[in-house]
Amino acid sequence: MQNRRARKKFDEEPENHERWLISYADFITLLFAFFVVMYAISSVNIGKYRIFSDALGDAFGGAGSAQPINTEVPSLPLPNVALKRRAEAIRKEKEHMTKLAQDLLSTLAPLVKEGKVRVTQTSRGVSVEINASVLFDPGDARLTPESTEALRAVATLLRNDSHNVQVEGHTDNQPIRNVLFPSNWELSAVRASSVVRLFIDAGVAAERLTAVGYSANVPVASNDDPIGRARNRRVAVTILSGIPETVTEIPTALPNP
Repeated sequence: MQNRRARKKFDEEPENHERWLISYADFITLLFAFFVVMYAISSVNIGKYRIFSDALGDAFGGAGSAQPINTEVPSLPLPNVALKRRAEAIRKEKEHMTKLAQDLLSTLAPLVKEGKVRVTQTSRGVSVEINASVLFDPGDARLTPESTEALRAVATLLRNDSHNVQVEGHTDNQPIRNVLFPSNWELSAVRASSVVRLFIDAGVAAERLTAVGYSANVPVASNDDPIGRARNRRVAVTILSGIPETVTEIPTALPNP
């Protein structure tokens, strides 16, 4: 009789439907361990990596674990090494551009002293701004004989350099209309091209050169007075820096539409 009662009590005991929680908890624990390991691997701090590895070994392997966690740091590229290399490249590029600017100032010293030439250095590169009166007669795009000497001296410095060069033609806002130049657009573009042709004749590689005409759209002074307009009539020779102004180190994928 007692055996029947015990068996009946055992048979009537309800089934435990929450046993899946044990497997779920094990899965969550392993998933957490996986992300901790991934975080430790991605870290370039060796000390932190080993601390994480030791902690995981104690938590999941224990003192008697037959398979200890490998604490060897993987051979991943270190971002700080890449940054140091880039910083060194930027430093050398700035030194080179500074030296080039100083050489240009020395070569064009008489014109710089007269205020007809300006040499400036920015993150974009080194710019030599030459007043149009030094290079051309009014309304003309042919280089004067006097200007070729100065431009050839600039070309000598650029000939053995490797940087790209952009030559920009600029005018004032006074309209021009003749047989050769219907507007300031044509005048500025042809003036820039005239300087480029001289550079090529002086030995500067043609593939490094670009001619651009801006007309009167990029003034550096007011066009309301003759002094300002004379300043705006110019040719700018820019030796472009080899270091981009903006760099994206890691490409970012566009979000899905």
